[in-house]
Amino acid sequence: MKPTSFATLLERFFIERLMRQRQVSPHTVSSYRDTFRLLLHFANRRLHKQPSDLELEDIDAPLITAFLDDLEANRKITARSRNLRLTAIRSFFHYAAYEEPARASQIQRVLAIPSKRCSKGLVNFLDRAETEALLAAPDQRSWYGRRDHALLLVAVQTGLRLSELTGLRREDMHLGTGAHVRCVGKGRRERCTPLTKQAVAAMKAWLPELAKITDWLFPNAQGGRLSADAVQRLLAKYERIACQVCPSLKKKRVTPHVLRHTLAMMLLQAGIDRSVIALWLGHESVETTQIYLDADLALKEKILAKTTQGGQRPRLFKPGDRLLTFLKGL
Repeated sequence: MKPTSFATLLERFFIERLMRQRQVSPHTVSSYRDTFRLLLHFANRRLHKQPSDLELEDIDAPLITAFLDDLEANRKITARSRNLRLTAIRSFFHYAAYEEPARASQIQRVLAIPSKRCSKGLVNFLDRAETEALLAAPDQRSWYGRRDHALLLVAVQTGLRLSELTGLRREDMHLGTGAHVRCVGKGRRERCTPLTKQAVAAMKAWLPELAKITDWLFPNAQGGRLSADAVQRLLAKYERIACQVCPSLKKKRVTPHVLRHTLAMMLLQAGIDRSVIALWLGHESVETTQIYLDADLALKEKILAKTTQGGQRPRLFKPGDRLLTFLKGL
């Protein structure tokens, strides 16, 4: 029996496995698509074969490892991004194992490629002064300024992910009693997030400007969906403006996810339970919210103050055992 070509396998993987069987989100499809586009371009340069002419045996473990190393060296991706690319490739080869059992040896070598270990830093977030400076940066005398002010306010107050924010439509915003915004987030989980009076006032002023122009809540100049790159650019622009009022912003890089972290830290510092924060942010597990506890220095200081007992005389320092000290220092 003639083996299935790599091109046919890859097409089936996207259409049958991802879209029909697993019904993954459009975001996952886009992420996997980008991974294989990069891989095919790399294979073309390395093997001098057009992507449609590639065979499964061409995409072996050494080629994939070289591809991942190339991404780190030339595109300067992080270890976390490298692992995400590897996840997409592994998913395809798991599918290929069922379709092409004769290639089991090659496939197992690919699946054995290890993920790269990466350090987990503390999350970045803005304090209240930095947040207020950023919200005040857009010039609300222009249409763009009013749109951007409303977008930033909703982002900070709801903690929506970037894709959730740009995907909002007018019908997702409810400004009556129990004002809230509705979105379908990661894992197709639908959630409703309440809005503050400040956000409600801003949206009531913004919605009439959309009129019948578009159905998107935060459109671009042509009335279409605002791109992720456009949001990154406007954030960078307003960060530069806000730095003039709040110099501490110069030490931080403001991204849509930093605004999400900012909302989470505000809730945590207000004494909101972790389970509520997880529901608010659309986390699948409460444990995901642990990263905010790790980053909250003020909370740690309060705990330290409670555990410090006064009225005790300081003890004299006594050096530990030399051998134990040596082992501890390894």
